[in-house]
Amino acid sequence: MTNRIDYFEIGTPAPEATKTFYSGLFGWEIGPPSEAHYSMVDGGAGGLWDTTAMGGGSWAIFYVHVDDVADAVARAEELGATIALPVIDNGDITFAHLVDPLGNRFAVWRPNNTD
Repeated sequence: MTNRIDYFEIGTPAPEATKTFYSGLFGWEIGPPSEAHYSMVDGGAGGLWDTTAMGGGSWAIFYVHVDDVADAVARAEELGATIALPVIDNGDITFAHLVDPLGNRFAVWRPNNTD
């Protein structure tokens, strides 16, 4: 199903403090970081990204599952969005982070293997 929110992500330059906060508040299980400094939350419901290596930004965003990431980015730009993180294909998924005209960060994504 496309055009639905089905993932969330928290970007933080303080991953241990962030893990402590959200685990304490919601009881979330937050796994160990990958080589890309990314930890899965509750077995894949979301992710926690250590942003230290990419400038230390902080965000909490939702991901919208789309049919075509590049097309969604182009349409978003036509409607006034700006690109925060350009289209990335990490092998498993293709995604991009955008900022809507009011300053809210969000993302679009799709799995690469649609079988």
